[in-house]
Parts: sequence; C-alpha cells; structure tokens
Amino acid sequence: MDRSGPPQGGKTAATADRSRSWREGGLTYAYILLYIALSSSQIFFNKWVLSSKQINFPYPVGLTLLHMLFSSVLCFILTKVFKVIKIDGGVTPDIYATSVVPIGAMFAMTLWLGNSAYLYISVAFAQMLKATMPVAVFLLGAAAGLEAMSCRMFLIMLVISVGVVVASYGEVSISWVGVVYQMGGVIGEALRLVFMEIFVKKKGVRLNSISMMYYVSPCSALCLFVPWIFLEKPKMDSSGPWNFPPVLLFLNCLCTFVLNLSVFLVISHTSALTIRVAGVVRDWVVVLLSALLFSDTKLTLINLLGYGIAIAGVVAYNNHKLRKEALRMSSEVRVDINNAEKSPDQEVQIALLPPKEDK
Repeated sequence: MDRSGPPQGGKTAATADRSRSWREGGLTYAYILLYIALSSSQIFFNKWVLSSKQINFPYPVGLTLLHMLFSSVLCFILTKVFKVIKIDGGVTPDIYATSVVPIGAMFAMTLWLGNSAYLYISVAFAQMLKATMPVAVFLLGAAAGLEAMSCRMFLIMLVISVGVVVASYGEVSISWVGVVYQMGGVIGEALRLVFMEIFVKKKGVRLNSISMMYYVSPCSALCLFVPWIFLEKPKMDSSGPWNFPPVLLFLNCLCTFVLNLSVFLVISHTSALTIRVAGVVRDWVVVLLSALLFSDTKLTLINLLGYGIAIAGVVAYNNHKLRKEALRMSSEVRVDINNAEKSPDQEVQIALLPPKEDK
C-alpha cells in the first residue's frame, strides 16, 4: 500500500501560483493607489500654482501649454531616442487629420477650461460639476449614434443631474463664470471620449495611453499656442519681466506626465473601467481633502448630499457600461468558439462549392 502523500512538486507549484497571484494582486492595487494619489495631488498642485499669490502664475492656458510641450518632448525621448516604450502603429496621415486632430483639440479645450475654472470656483465644487460627465458623454454619444436611449439610462442621467443640482444649490459662494468654464471643460472631455470611441470602433485603431499622448500632445500644444498668444501672453508681458519659478513649473509638468504614465500602468494591469471606478474614489478624496487644504472650500450638508446622489448615479452608469461590455465580450467569445468548432471537411466543402449561375 502506497502511503506516500501528494507529490511535493504539485505543492510547490500551487504555492508558487498562489504567491504569484498575491504578488500580482498587490501590484495592481499599488498601481491603483498610485493613480488615486497622483491624480488627486495633481489637481491640488494645479490649483495651487494657478491661485497662489506667491507663485503668481494665474495663466491656465500657459500652464496647460507647458504640460503638452513637456509631454511631447518626453514621449519623443522615451519612444524614439531610448525606445523604452513601443509606439503602436496604424495611424496614417488621413487618420491623424480626421481623428487625432479632433481628439487633440478637445483635449486642449478640456484642460484649458478645466484649469481656468480653478481661478473662480473651489476644487470641491469643480469635482461636483464634473460628476455630470456621464450625462454629457451619453447625450453626445446618442447624437453620434454610439448610444441607444433606454428607460434605465434616462433614470441614471436623471439621478446624476438631480444630484449635481442639489450640490450646486448647497454651494455657499458660487461663481457662474467658473461654472461656465467647468461645464465647458466637461463638454470638451465628453466630445474627446466620443471621438475616441469613433476612433476605435470605426477606424479600428487601438492605442495605449503613451502612444495616444505621443500623437495627441503636439496637436494639443499647437491648439493651445494660438489662444495663449492672443489671451495670455500680452498679460504676461505687461506684468513685467518673466520671473516664474522654473523648478516648480518643471515639477508640475513632470507630475502631469507621471500621472498619464500611471493611467497606462493601471489600464495595462486591469482595465479602462478600473480607472473609472478609481476616479470615483479619487473624486471623493479630492472633495474632502480640499476642505482642509484650501480656504475657499466650504462644504455644506446639502453639498455632500447632492454629491452623494450624483456619485450613486455615476456608479450605476459604470455598472451598466461594465455589463454591456461583458455581454459584448461573451458574444465575441461564442463566435470564436463556433468558428473554431467548424470541421476542416466543412470548410473544404464550402470552398469547393461551385458559384451560383446567374439566371
């Protein structure tokens, strides 16, 4: 009778798989926490640079232009000089002109208007207004034929809208100029996401975050250069010699690029939906921390109640999109299985069938 236990090799393999799984899971959560920390910090960093009297740099277009120029140069160095990251191909001149340029223009618009809003409204209120993003994305997507209206989606959009209205009603000192800037940034971001979906679905091109920044950043920089020349450069010249802190601005640009890199890491280890869920957590962190860090942020109970309602709608929206994506993926898997199960004899018979004669 064999009294020996299970093979030691099996135990070793199982232990190795378990430790590898734990290690990969821990690494994924580390990337998510890194993204939440970096994105929250970058929002506060931008607010501080633009509104601080000590730094004296109230130029949102100029700051965004620096971000895009820095990103363009660094992406070129990483991909073409050191070749650390491989750029995805498939972007022809025609695709660049018809898809990348609109995406770059909307990205520039989003960053410009979003940063401009920080000059007029608090960080917390800006995040509350950003909760309307799913509403804008859905309405513009429906207009472009990418989304279908349903009672469920209408209810989700209604919940988000009511939540934002309640949060706005609870705002102590509201600046309508800042609201217009922030909502303009929301519309710009929604248009960018719609253009991205068209870029992927209709053009058939898929790019990772770094590849997208490589193509989009120069275009966005060019789009920002024009308004900077006419709107902000005269103000910068009239205020005397340019005496801005170069080290601080360099760090701000570097943090922005590292944030984009963290998005690439999170998506490559999880999914794009994880970024959305992490974004919801990030928004709550920003809203609560801004009340402690900035004197212009005064949260009321109505603020938090309205924002909680809006976030509930955003979570429902993300859950709806997740189920829709899961159904699409399962249908694609079924099609692949059916194609794989087709016997070689059937394929040969189909190939040898004579063409039908026209009568």
